[in-house]
Amino acid sequence: MSDCSIVTKDLNLWYGDFRALIDIDVEVREGIITGLIGPSGCGKSTFLRCFNRLNERYGNVRTTGEIQVLGKNIYDPDVCLEELRKSVGMVFQRPNPLPISIYDNVAFGTQVHNRRTKLRRSIVDDAVESALREVDLWGDVKDRLRARATGLTLEQQQKLCIARLLPLKPRVILMDEPCSALDGEGTMAIERLMDRLKGAYTIVIVTHNMAQARRATDECLYMLLGELIEHGTTADLFLNPKRKETEMYVEGRYG
Repeated sequence: MSDCSIVTKDLNLWYGDFRALIDIDVEVREGIITGLIGPSGCGKSTFLRCFNRLNERYGNVRTTGEIQVLGKNIYDPDVCLEELRKSVGMVFQRPNPLPISIYDNVAFGTQVHNRRTKLRRSIVDDAVESALREVDLWGDVKDRLRARATGLTLEQQQKLCIARLLPLKPRVILMDEPCSALDGEGTMAIERLMDRLKGAYTIVIVTHNMAQARRATDECLYMLLGELIEHGTTADLFLNPKRKETEMYVEGRYG
């Protein structure tokens, strides 16, 4: 378990009377890309949002069981949600840059989380440049950092949204269909970025794109109707699935 970033035990989640997740036990290894796959409505995004307790924003949600993130049960009473969400960043389906400058987007999280202590401008400048370099965006935007972020291409906006997380020094990055709004070229750019980031970060990605799951992930979890059906290396899950349900899904005969 020591090499796992996320461990769930007997995890269940209800939206009102609807049981969306059923008795999920899983270990997500540190420093790799883990894909969550399965048909629409199977619970992938709900499961992903459990890792930073984002589901609780929706109301009428009840969770039982345990989720350990970086060795700590995130439902312990002493857990600070602000600190949890610094450690576990989130990237959404559509890029969602703030309607402010490129610079201020990347600096935003650092400034919010240090609002009691005003950071020196040089520290913020260095954090912004480092994050933009890490997502391979610095060369494109270094001469227009004060331009509005919403003027970037969708691919650049999604890279910016990833860069916005990095000054907070997350250990885990959650991605919910991060390429669904992008064209083929943008999708490949984000996949290359994910490959560069893994190792330094644990990445968990929800994807409906089976080709992307095969290309971009190290391990996959196949979910169906709120249950975890199979978890293994991506190669094993696609080429030698242990469960018939998995085989039917990856071969395109279900879902």
